[in-house]
Amino acid sequence: MANSGYDVVVDIDDDGDLGHTDLAPDLEFHQSNYNQDQTSGKIPRDNSGRGGFFSGAGGGPSGSGGGGSGGADPNTKRYLWSVDFYAQFFDVDTDEVVKRCWAALFPKAVFLDILEGNPDLYGPFWITTTVVLILFLSSTIAQYFARMKDVPYTYDFGLLSGAAGLMYGYTAFVPVALWGVLKWYGSESANLLECLCLYGYSNLIWVPVAIASASPITILNYVFVATGFAVSALFLFRNLYPVVAATDAKTTKVLLIVVVALHAGLALAIKILFFAHGSPVAKDQLTKDKPSLMFL
Repeated sequence: MANSGYDVVVDIDDDGDLGHTDLAPDLEFHQSNYNQDQTSGKIPRDNSGRGGFFSGAGGGPSGSGGGGSGGADPNTKRYLWSVDFYAQFFDVDTDEVVKRCWAALFPKAVFLDILEGNPDLYGPFWITTTVVLILFLSSTIAQYFARMKDVPYTYDFGLLSGAAGLMYGYTAFVPVALWGVLKWYGSESANLLECLCLYGYSNLIWVPVAIASASPITILNYVFVATGFAVSALFLFRNLYPVVAATDAKTTKVLLIVVVALHAGLALAIKILFFAHGSPVAKDQLTKDKPSLMFL
């Protein structure tokens, strides 16, 4: 039929006679979202309306401009070990990523509303990777100018692996742990992909902070890192509070304190490990012999 979105029900008696020509009382139309689900390329939804991966993760729409599974066969099942399954989490275009980055730096609106039910891992991955590279380059420049003039400088590529371990580890394990705790307390609004997306975009502020912290002026470095901590912590607090508040009042306070404390630990680690000139670590190193100064 032309109206493929409706099911037509006609009542016919045993003799095959309609009985009357007025079909209005016996004609019923039922709304159906079958075609909509088939053409959207989404993971089949269960009766609760949530997606099939960690409480609705990856249930967003598949745009034609994204890099994900928009062109995949909607009838094909996505298995956990298939590439197509993970491609849906990168199904965003450049305009969406830029919009989300802007919202992370200037959090005027609720970030989860900007996601519009389509959190991604594309932005968080490249933002975190950029932070790792900028931390290594900026800390190398800062330590080069902070070295003693009579000591040759040697590049420490351990800073690169250290930055990768710190940023990737924090961005991956903290939101997973937070999601697990929320699920333990029975929160229905906790979404793993949204937590990962939220923490990933919160790292964007560390890009300008890391560039500015290459300055040899110690007090400015503390101001830059403190500013980065304040902006990103406020961003996380504002967007996590509605989710965490699903638990009881005492648990909500404890979780928020832990979230802010862990983020403060990240900011302190960035300052001490990568911009150590003028910090307690650098002062301890200055008391050692000259060969050790090349690793400052």
